[in-house]
This record gives sequence, C-alpha cells and structure tokens, in this order.
Amino acid sequence: MMMNKRLLPILFLLMFSFHGRSQDAHLSMYDAAPLYLNPAMTGVFEGDWRLHAQYRTQWKSVNYKPYTSALLSVDIPKGKWGFGAQIMNFRAGIGNYNVAQGLVSAAYTTPVDEAKHHNLSFGLQAGLSQKSVEYQLLTYNNQYTTSNGGGFDPTISADESFSGQSIVVPVTNTGIMYFYSKQQSFLNPFIGVSAFNLIQPKESFFGADNRLPLRYYIHAGTRINITEKFYVLPKILHMQQRKFQEQTYAVDIGYYLNGAELYLLGGFIYRTADAGILSIGAKMDHFVAKISYDFNLSTLSTVSSGRGGFELSFTYIRQKNKPKTAKICPRL
Repeated sequence: MMMNKRLLPILFLLMFSFHGRSQDAHLSMYDAAPLYLNPAMTGVFEGDWRLHAQYRTQWKSVNYKPYTSALLSVDIPKGKWGFGAQIMNFRAGIGNYNVAQGLVSAAYTTPVDEAKHHNLSFGLQAGLSQKSVEYQLLTYNNQYTTSNGGGFDPTISADESFSGQSIVVPVTNTGIMYFYSKQQSFLNPFIGVSAFNLIQPKESFFGADNRLPLRYYIHAGTRINITEKFYVLPKILHMQQRKFQEQTYAVDIGYYLNGAELYLLGGFIYRTADAGILSIGAKMDHFVAKISYDFNLSTLSTVSSGRGGFELSFTYIRQKNKPKTAKICPRL
C-alpha cells in the first residue's frame, strides 16, 4: 500500500519532537542556562545582572547541514524578585525547520526559616514562539518515477497543500525550586520542578487541531564542599512529554587556584541510551566559560562513529564589591 503523500512531511516534523531522542532540541549543559531550565531560577544569583549565551551544533557527522541551537538571556535580582528575558533559536534538517522564541520571566524568592538558609523560589515565564519550515526544500514519495529505469525526479510537482509555512503560538511556563544557601555548609542541596506549554496552544502547518503537549522537568542535586577549594556536584534531570521521557545523570567538579584566582571546572554527563558528555571550563572574576562535547552512544553510533554535538556556554555576572548575601543558589 502506497504511503499517503502527506505522511512524509508529517514524519519529518515529528522527528524533531518525541520519537527520536537524539533529534530533540536540548542542551547538554542544561543548567548553564537557568532561565531555560526553570523560570524559578530567574534572578537567583549574587550580583547586579547576569548575561548568558549558549550555542550548540550536532549531527555534522551524519548530516551535511548540522542541527543548531542558540540561546541568549539576561536577568536581574531586585530584592526578593527576579526579572529576565530570553531569546532562543533552534534549526534542524534540510527543510530548515526553525523554532524562534522570545520570553520574559519573573520569579519570587523567599526564605522559609529564620536563618534564611532554606529558600523557595517561584517563577513564571511567557512569550511567543514562531515555528517555520521551508517545505519547498523537502522531497515527497510521488516525486519518484518508474520512467527510464526509475528514480527520483525533482521536476515532478509534489502536489502538496500547506496552510502556511510559518506559525506563531503563545508560550507559558512555570517553575518552583528549593535550595539551601548556607555558604559554610558541607552540603548545599537543591530540587526544582518546571512545567512548559501550560496552555497547550494549537500548532499545525496543515490547519489541524493539534495541541502542543505539556513538558515537565525535574532537576535535583547537591553541592558537596569537600574543602574550601574543592567541591563536587552530583545532579540529575528527568524530562517528560507525553510518552517520551529522558534522564540525565551528571557530576560537576570545581577546584580553586589561589595564585591564579580562578576555578577550574569539569564534568561528566550521561544521557540515557543517547550520549556521554565531557565538559571543561573556568570561572574567573565575573566570567564563567565552559565547553562540552557529546559522544554518541545511541543506535546511530554505528553511522556517526560516536560523534555527536559540540556546545559552548558563556556567562557574565556584573557584581559590585559588596558583602555576600545568603541568596546564592548552590548550583552556581
């Protein structure tokens, strides 16, 4: 039975959402981008304002046109409040499937004990997301012909009818987070839950009643202060959207060099049945820079030869010389 001619572009679009782990638009260094991970982390840092940028490219080994992810955010703390904004762009595939998103967020952080070491933060995020695809670049099954021995003929009309190649949908996200902020403590645990696509907007290139499903993140960990100069930070992340789910297990380490006055950073991340990721970086004064590489461990590794994704992260925190307060998320 011949495949319905509309099915191929539909499969192409779905490939980047639920059924392919490796094609998801995700970040390996997910917590380097706090507003992307959980709106409740908006403004939860020590400083006057924070600027963050992140870039990722993957699948160059199996696709002449690699998938790319780019993110830029800024946030500021104002007393117990935090305010921020974030723009993102994800692009994948020969049809230039593209997601551009702009969000603003606000969070409220409050201590729950007299010593102000146990803290809860609540966040909201809202904005718009534009999704587009250049369907003229795609190929369809009815462009194959049996003439002249058979083959693919791009001059044959695809005879497709799209209601449009660009849609704009509203985005609403929320999150909550607990963290223990006492600086002299041996352990600084944290746990957060975030939910995305709260109003489940309608999105379709065919005019169908297709709703964007809710997506959930649960992230947790604890900073273990081995000495004043050395810490270890084990952490986990669970993501779920309908039947699709993914787990990430990771450990970060940091060592402070007195003479150079900088932290050397490193880490290992394991994304189940998908990838092993190594990261290195440094933190000095107002700057944090990290780089990571994904080693593909999925069933695609026989084709990719283990090559996956390359990622860069850069954070600048503007901070005047002033006494430290207790409002420091242990993740940082």
